Amino acid sequence: MNQKGTEDTIAAISSGLTQAGIGIVRISGPEALEVADRIARVKGGVKAQAANTAAYGHILQNGRILDEAVILVMRGPKSYTGEDVVELQCHGGPYLMRRVLQAALAAGARLAEPGEFTKRAFLNGRLDLSQAEAVMDLIEAGGEAARVSALNQLGGALSRSVNALRDRILYETAFLEAAVDDPEHISTEGYAERLAVTVGEVRGQIAELLQAAENGRIIKSGIRTVILGSPNVGKSSILNLLLGSDRAIVTDIPGTTRDVLEETVRVGDLTLLLADTAGIRTAGDAVERIGIELAEKKAREADLILYIIDGTRALTDGELSQAKRWVTGRRAVLLVNKADLLDDEHAAEACRALRAETGLMPLSFSAKTGEGRKELYDNILTIFADVLPDGGDYAATANLRHCEELRRADESLRLVEEAIEEGMPEDLFTIDLMDAYTALSRIVGASVSDALVDEIFSRFCMGK
Repeated sequence: MNQKGTEDTIAAISSGLTQAGIGIVRISGPEALEVADRIARVKGGVKAQAANTAAYGHILQNGRILDEAVILVMRGPKSYTGEDVVELQCHGGPYLMRRVLQAALAAGARLAEPGEFTKRAFLNGRLDLSQAEAVMDLIEAGGEAARVSALNQLGGALSRSVNALRDRILYETAFLEAAVDDPEHISTEGYAERLAVTVGEVRGQIAELLQAAENGRIIKSGIRTVILGSPNVGKSSILNLLLGSDRAIVTDIPGTTRDVLEETVRVGDLTLLLADTAGIRTAGDAVERIGIELAEKKAREADLILYIIDGTRALTDGELSQAKRWVTGRRAVLLVNKADLLDDEHAAEACRALRAETGLMPLSFSAKTGEGRKELYDNILTIFADVLPDGGDYAATANLRHCEELRRADESLRLVEEAIEEGMPEDLFTIDLMDAYTALSRIVGASVSDALVDEIFSRFCMGK
């Protein structure tokens, strides 16, 4: 990797262009102090300020005062970017911030590209690539779990896990290459069996990281939740209750819902991406058939199924079969709806049959009164308790790029296992071992192209 352009000095508004009490213009680069000195009037001058200090002064443009400000001076390499950095903390009006930025640009800085401050932190060794990516995850965190996950990744949790795997693979590769170069003194007798154990352990750890990545996706993006059931059991009413608004059309006519309605609901520190679907039955017309096909497609992709039963009537064999089909082996909750109108005999019989078929205890629920909503939320939080970070060294990542590299590494290690089983010569193992090592290296940025680095940081917000 040979990134260029870090020899110049950049500036941007880091606090966003919204009206606020304080706005920040950040300057970074080899001439950050000189640029700041040209536009900031501070006792003794900006260049004379000690590292990690704040000074009161004024921002000027063409000799006229724009605003009063607090000027923070951070000297490289002990700064966010690893370079000299000056932050001008002014009053936070959008127009004022633009004027201060214009003054910095006129004084010799250029406008920073999106994510360029964090990109420089990566290029200067302050962060590895996975840590740099966690910066945007932290900014975009929509809840406590997402915040903890991103913060731990920024602190190096994922990096430590990946680097430990890289070290194990590199050790085995170095041993094999040494054995090939010096077979008289380094024996490979029994080595294939020992390598198979190591490879199996590394693949197991990769599987754990991929599961953590899936957990990270759920934390960051939400739980894909599908409401299923026969027509007219109250699916749309339940959606409306959970949303607290009449989002879905509710009638007594079966088959009203033809399309998939999607909305978002917060449950504790999790987000449900709710999808209300067409009732599952033999379709009456082509449009309803399309709706049912969409419902089943959504259900197959779902993280959570809410299967609804009407507790006021007898459970049919078809409903029992559909419930078993969609909840068995899945994260799911069974709801016996219309608790305010329940026929106790039908409800009790339905609960016994559902529990016998699926192993799940159905919950009594009323979309009309809200009865059972707390129990539903408690159940969901219990089901996804293993997804939430526990405050430890949690290495979850919702980054698709990381997952792709982990899978590439796993596939290369699978080929090593295959070669061992087939009794291939030991020196051939190193090819796939190094492929696995390179894939893991790309996660932390130890082996990555300039184009990929540019693409990653182009997704960042301006000023970060």
